[in-house]
Amino acid sequence: MGMAEILVVLFVVLLVFGANKIPALGDGLGRAIRNFKKSMKEDDAIDVTPPKKPAPPPAEMGSGKS
Repeated sequence: MGMAEILVVLFVVLLVFGANKIPALGDGLGRAIRNFKKSMKEDDAIDVTPPKKPAPPPAEMGSGKS
């Protein structure tokens, strides 16, 4: 994308949202990106993986008692 295309896109955004809304949109986008990065770094607050059950003890084979 060249410089002319970027300027056209910025001009259209300015027309659609207005000059007063642009800083608010940038602020909201920045907060969303920060929260996303923060959530990717943190461990999950709720672990939904089921706990592993311990293996049953091996059955005794041929105890020799009759």
